[in-house]
Order: sequence, then C-alpha cells, then structure tokens
Amino acid sequence: MTWHPVTADSASDWAGYLWGLLLVVWLVKWFGIKKAKKFENWGERAQHGLMVILGFWLLFGRPVGLGWLDDRLVPNVREAWVAGLALTAVGVGMSIWARFSLGSNWSGMVTLKNDHVLVRQGLYRWIRHPIYTGILLGMVGSALICGQLRGWIGVGVVLAAFYFKARREERFLREEFGAGFEEHLRQTGMFLPKLT
Repeated sequence: MTWHPVTADSASDWAGYLWGLLLVVWLVKWFGIKKAKKFENWGERAQHGLMVILGFWLLFGRPVGLGWLDDRLVPNVREAWVAGLALTAVGVGMSIWARFSLGSNWSGMVTLKNDHVLVRQGLYRWIRHPIYTGILLGMVGSALICGQLRGWIGVGVVLAAFYFKARREERFLREEFGAGFEEHLRQTGMFLPKLT
C-alpha cells in the first residue's frame, strides 16, 4: 500500500465527500419529522435562505468576472489543506450528531412542531445551535482548503444568515417554553459553549 501525500485537489475532493455525506444524512432524516404548527413567514425564510445559498456559492462556486474574489488569503500549502480537511470533518460530524439529537423536531426553516420538545442532550447541552456551529466550522475548514477571499466572504455571509435565523428560532422557543428556555439560554452559548 502506497501513501499519497495530501494535495489541494485531494483535500478538496475529500471535503466534497464530507459535505455530500451531510447532504445524504439531511435527505434521509427529512422523513419522519413532526408536522409544524407555526412557521416563519416566507420573507423571513428568504432572508436567511438566500444568504446561505450566496455564502455556499462564494465558497464552492466559481464566480466569473470578479478576479479579486480569487485573491489568496491562506498560503497554498499542505498544512493549510490538512487543517482545513480536519476542520471540515469535525464540523460535518458535529452537524450530523446535532441533527440526530434533534430527531423529529428538526426543520430547515424556523418552525414550532406539534409536540415540540426543547432538546437539551448531545451538543445541545452546551450550544443552542450546534448544527450551525458545525456547518460554520466545516465552512472554515473548506475556506482554508480553498484559501481564497471568496471562501472567507462566504463564511461571513452564512454566519450572518445563521445569526438572524437563530435569533428567530430563539424567539419561537421562548414563546413556547418560557422559563425552561430562559434557563437553557443562561446555560448555553448561541454558537459556542458558554465559558462562565
């Protein structure tokens, strides 16, 4: 068996497989989610949905005619690709773990489900939105592999989208769970564990 060093192309390919795995898990787990009793409106959904699409397009697409977006911010070296691939794997793994923890309470848009449960196990013990944390960490890893300005702008756009979406989710959860959610809020961080 021959060992092949990590190259930019192989790191990018493996990162693509990891993102593909996340997509497969999302599609499979889509079946069996609870019916929603309350939804965000379409304008709110479009606000974060379009920003996420833009962010992923900047990271993974090939924008034409804006050469400055391809300016390199991270050296094109093996250490960056390996670190990026490791971060992508950890981020995708976190998102999958958190998705399984949510079970049938999950939704791609901001909703309250029938018999909604305030999930506080798994990563939700420490972080209120660990799926977003995992996706953002994976995007940072993929941006390290890509190394270009467009990838980092994409991460920033998705971070902003997730912030607005998370605030809306928290408003729904506060209305539904009241004091129980307030306690959860005090014990957890939005995207990172609370240090104090």
